[in-house]
Amino acid sequence: MASRQLPIILVLGTTQTLAWASSYYLPAILADPISRELGISSTWFFAAFSASLLISAVIGPRVGRTIDAVGGREVLALSNVVFAAGLALLACSYSQPVLWTAWFIIGIGMGLGLYDSAFATLGRIYGTDARRAIIGISLLAGFASTIGWPLTALGAAEIGWRGTCLAWAAAHLIIGLPLNRLLLPKPQDFAALAETTTPAHVAIDRTMILLAFAFAAAWMVVAAMAAHLPRLLESAGATTAQAVAAGVLIGPAQVAARAAEAGFLHKYHPLTSARLATLAHPLAVVILALFGTGAAAGIFAALHGAGTGILTIARGTVPLAIFGPVSYGYRLGLLGAPSRMAQAMAPLLFGLLIDRFGSGVLMFSSALGLVGLAALCAIVPAREGAPPRR
Repeated sequence: MASRQLPIILVLGTTQTLAWASSYYLPAILADPISRELGISSTWFFAAFSASLLISAVIGPRVGRTIDAVGGREVLALSNVVFAAGLALLACSYSQPVLWTAWFIIGIGMGLGLYDSAFATLGRIYGTDARRAIIGISLLAGFASTIGWPLTALGAAEIGWRGTCLAWAAAHLIIGLPLNRLLLPKPQDFAALAETTTPAHVAIDRTMILLAFAFAAAWMVVAAMAAHLPRLLESAGATTAQAVAAGVLIGPAQVAARAAEAGFLHKYHPLTSARLATLAHPLAVVILALFGTGAAAGIFAALHGAGTGILTIARGTVPLAIFGPVSYGYRLGLLGAPSRMAQAMAPLLFGLLIDRFGSGVLMFSSALGLVGLAALCAIVPAREGAPPRR
């Protein structure tokens, strides 16, 4: 099975890296130059970005149900076209309304083409055997920021931010679209379970509510740290150099944690990995509080990054292990909507809290991690402690 999954893993790993690098990770590099040229504050730019996350959350369940019905090939290919259109319009932005329209379109692209859609596609192809493939594409796409940020920065320096947006748009049409459209299997090419082709009612039961709450709490912390980590560490006493050096560790820690998931954690129920992921941030805060900044800042960033890396996988593998492949895409869309809304609110909310409490906001982020852990511990599937049935 692993050898048969490898071509699909490579295709989706590549297209997911492109999708994340050219959307979610774009504002970190281009927010300031775009805001300066348009004569707006970066706050308004990030407001448009947050709105795009909300749009992706709203359309997520519908996208998931579509993938359940017809497979993910056409949906993911369409995402490349939508991404290209949104990025091209962003390159042509000379006013705030055009900027917001561009991010509206990019938000639709994110709803169509990020992890939830890729995971749903794998569930549609492999059913309960999709866990290794989910881990594989998460491992490859874990380099999205590592690849995307330098390329975006280089493009902004050499051809300007407008040319950079157009280059990313071209990459979607030249690289992403052919890979998704031509190399992913057609629905009739794979032996999906018959019942996955029939839309089924998804009950919003206790387990669904607990999972949605746990993932929303955890992803709010992830989004907040992504936006404010250097500032937080400096408010805790780290120097600018220490804060930047610590931030560099997050990406490698994410990839290392995903490699550990592929290496030995896959032997356990995905809930075990999810619980470890939500515990990582509170543990990192305790270490920072006990040992202060300096070396502890690096440990904090590494632990937080490791938790984020595993959490990305868990958002796909936990629902599959608990509920199975029936209506898996629709279920991911329902579970992912609160998470994306939390991610959209996190930068602004934590920015206000940091202004008020400084590094004390880490107590709040730790509490979010712990209540997410409690929610996951309240879920006891029938076969916890064993891997999902194959």
